[in-house]
Amino acid sequence: MNDNLKKARKLKEVLTLREKNTLSDLACFSQAAQRRRPEPHAKNEYRQAFSTDADRILNSMAYTRYIDKTQVFSLIKNDHLTHRVLHVQLVSRVARTIGRYLGLNQDLIEAASLGHDIGHAPFGHDGEMFLSKLTHAHGVGHFHHPLQSIQFLDQIEKQGRGLNLSLQTMDAIICHNGEAHSKSLIPNRDRSLTDFDAMVQEIKANCICNIIPMTMEGCVVRMADTISYIGRDLEDAIRLRIVTRDQVPAYCKETLGQTNGTIVFNLVTDLIHNSLGQPYVGFSEPISQALKKLKGFNYKYIYKNPVIKRHLSSIEEIFKYLFERYLSDLERGHDSSDIFKKFLNGMAQGYREDHTLPEIVRDFISGMTDSYFIRQAPSHLTPEYIDNV
Repeated sequence: MNDNLKKARKLKEVLTLREKNTLSDLACFSQAAQRRRPEPHAKNEYRQAFSTDADRILNSMAYTRYIDKTQVFSLIKNDHLTHRVLHVQLVSRVARTIGRYLGLNQDLIEAASLGHDIGHAPFGHDGEMFLSKLTHAHGVGHFHHPLQSIQFLDQIEKQGRGLNLSLQTMDAIICHNGEAHSKSLIPNRDRSLTDFDAMVQEIKANCICNIIPMTMEGCVVRMADTISYIGRDLEDAIRLRIVTRDQVPAYCKETLGQTNGTIVFNLVTDLIHNSLGQPYVGFSEPISQALKKLKGFNYKYIYKNPVIKRHLSSIEEIFKYLFERYLSDLERGHDSSDIFKKFLNGMAQGYREDHTLPEIVRDFISGMTDSYFIRQAPSHLTPEYIDNV
């Protein structure tokens, strides 16, 4: 055994011992990580399993494309609006803060946080809805961004070989659901890779995407997703003059505050206080009710507000156009098409054999950034950026 290998193993032993001495019994320890395939260089690896997952996600092609993905507001000339890349960083920061106080595995939390939204289509939830209509119409089920996150990380990255992430990281990613309201979450432990694959098929078949994570860390990430967007989206909407601070329900202002910083602080503080030493992650009743009410306010006055939808009228038409164009290109074997040159070129043969043509189109379009998506559109459908809503 050479000196470098000895040093690597020693470093890993130190970290493993540190986990044993510092993490809660409720945490997911790195040695519990399960992967689909053995790691050929595992004996030389000084990083722990979930730290490796985080590095792989951070260095993936899909992560790079976060930088130009809509969070809520699209096609608006304002450099201070939140984009997807900032949102996942906020989730990571909030979740790691919670995890630190609860004695949980921060590497697992970071990996799941960074990867949880990788499957988002261009133009956020609007794009997700448009693409879902098309995938359903072509017989490949509804489109869900948590499911697509796993598709990218497990089936598409590294030219179709996948990143071989741990079960626990993939589970936390696919089980995140910041839209659903939960007062508390109890992890559904003892899930195997076989169970995970069955869960993926269940989501595909039944349009279900609200399964509880198998780890406390996954539960924290799911809660942190909501904490990270609820006040931030409110601030963006106030900046765009879609709502005013005075409109925020009085109970929410009294209980949570009326600025993003105060809302995040109060939600995080309450979650930590109520979850310490407990086998669940949860809010107190008053905070939970205030959060639920604030989420309802955001949905009514921000997310469903027709004012922010009116300039997206051509986006759905572009989705339809591109889906049919790329599907036709595949059927006709037009290898000059971008779906061949930019997506399938170099892709493992196994990917092509295991996916139908509509699934390949789904994967290509969902991975696009907003700007690349627009560049693929014909000139008569190209939307214009606006100065304000």
